[in-house]
Amino acid sequence: MVAKDWYKSWFNSIYYHKLYFQRDEAEAQRFIQKLLAHLQPPADSRMLDVACGRGRHARFLASKGFDVTGIDLSHDSIAYAKQFETDNLHFFQHDMRLPSWINYFDYAFNFFTSFGYFATHREHDDAVRTIAQSLKPAGLALFDYLNVHYVEERLVHDEEKKVDGTTYRIHRWDDQDFFYKCIQVEDDELEKPLEFTEKVTKLSLGDFTEMLAYQKMQVTEVFGDYELNGYDVKKTPRLIVMAKKSSL
Repeated sequence: MVAKDWYKSWFNSIYYHKLYFQRDEAEAQRFIQKLLAHLQPPADSRMLDVACGRGRHARFLASKGFDVTGIDLSHDSIAYAKQFETDNLHFFQHDMRLPSWINYFDYAFNFFTSFGYFATHREHDDAVRTIAQSLKPAGLALFDYLNVHYVEERLVHDEEKKVDGTTYRIHRWDDQDFFYKCIQVEDDELEKPLEFTEKVTKLSLGDFTEMLAYQKMQVTEVFGDYELNGYDVKKTPRLIVMAKKSSL
């Protein structure tokens, strides 16, 4: 069984950050550089990084001169990110399902499959509502999600990774509605192994289009990878959805 709010404990764990974010920062920066070159945002743009984690994307956006706000459910991640705050970089602990700023940001970004964790579709709708409401009229939102169909055909069921002396034994499976990942953590500093199970909803382009349309947002572009190549339902690893808020 997967705990309903598994992400609350897992995202606060130091082992989560070691597993996922001690990775090539250059890859993330190349994606954002390419994204900015494509979007050409005005210099005074306000940007929201939704589920920002420790703020690696937000920090890079702010280094380009934009006014950037990062929000995340994890208290520990935000506590870490706050050390990097500047006049144009701000971090707040906030649940994306709850309302926040209204008609304030020009852009809202949700990177690295930081969505789809909740137990019900209503909660996903609430998160999309929060993002849509945070944008100014004609503002743009980006969702960087996994391509469900691509992952289904290439699911690696068992894997072992070693990161800085920590061993992660990973088992993956899926059903009709979700992907699951059980992660067992072994470390000399632990009295016994830890175990966490992720659960991510299978959301298609149609699902995103429907959720966004309900919030008066229209999908404008869809990309299939971090090079911003076109989306192919079978061949591309990512589902990167760009949507524009109604100007009315």
